[in-house]
Amino acid sequence: MDNLAGMQVFVAVVDAKSFTAAAERLRVSKAAVSKQVARLEDHLGARLLNRTTRQISLTEVGQAFYDRARRILAEAQEAVEAVGRLQGEPRGQLRVNAPMNFGILYIAPLAAAFARRFPLVNLDVDFDDRYVDLVEEGYDVAIRIGQLQDSRLIAKRLAPVRRLLVASPTYLAKHGRPTSISDLANHACLTYSLQRSGDAWPFVMSDGRIRTIAVPARVRANNSHTLRASVLEDLGITLLPIFAVAEDLATGAMEEIQLDGVPTSIAVHAVYPHSRLLSTKVRLFIEELAAAFADPAPWEGSGR
Repeated sequence: MDNLAGMQVFVAVVDAKSFTAAAERLRVSKAAVSKQVARLEDHLGARLLNRTTRQISLTEVGQAFYDRARRILAEAQEAVEAVGRLQGEPRGQLRVNAPMNFGILYIAPLAAAFARRFPLVNLDVDFDDRYVDLVEEGYDVAIRIGQLQDSRLIAKRLAPVRRLLVASPTYLAKHGRPTSISDLANHACLTYSLQRSGDAWPFVMSDGRIRTIAVPARVRANNSHTLRASVLEDLGITLLPIFAVAEDLATGAMEEIQLDGVPTSIAVHAVYPHSRLLSTKVRLFIEELAAAFADPAPWEGSGR
């Protein structure tokens, strides 16, 4: 059990990238964390971490031990949660990742209600448009919007998401309203830099074909907040999910642009790592997501 506790502290230090941050996460002193790691290294007879005044890094042995320790701790947590399932009460840490804008709008209130409903679950919520590796970074579940890539994950489709081409009334009055997707080449476009197709937007044509057209990027951003702000500053046209612009369309701050092709739709998925035993907390959280985004999804006609 002492070794298991040492593993837990060691993994927390690596994940947090510092002894201080790990101590805060574990709610113990920095000295206690340092002592646990030192005791573990003495027991193993090997140095696991390179320490400097500025940072820590894994030794080669430390990396191998970290990978195995993560799996052992996950198995131990599953054993605890198996008992929890028999008691009918989810417990333990639940790490959730979601895109920034969508997370703030929809996951934040749902996660808060989930934490209130299940007081034995400790939530660790991260909103970031960065593509995270659930297995390597230790997330239990992530919300993905768009095309899925990682075959190591199990995915549950939660809801479709329409994408809309939008601009401000001022921009359209000054530069004209495009009527064909070919017209976009003559407009300032605001593009999402994390999109797999780059500065190119896919449209479904009337005959069902998908046509992708390269657009000139006036602004590139890795988040929808910046693109939305750029539209409201009359900088150009952008392609965004409906949930990011529904409120602006309702107030008239933005207008939808309809062309001879319709932007391809995407979908919201909950993804989680393969496991022999799906933990109660993850299962219940995904069930909450599925109920919250059931047809019709809240961004369709919600006025948000």
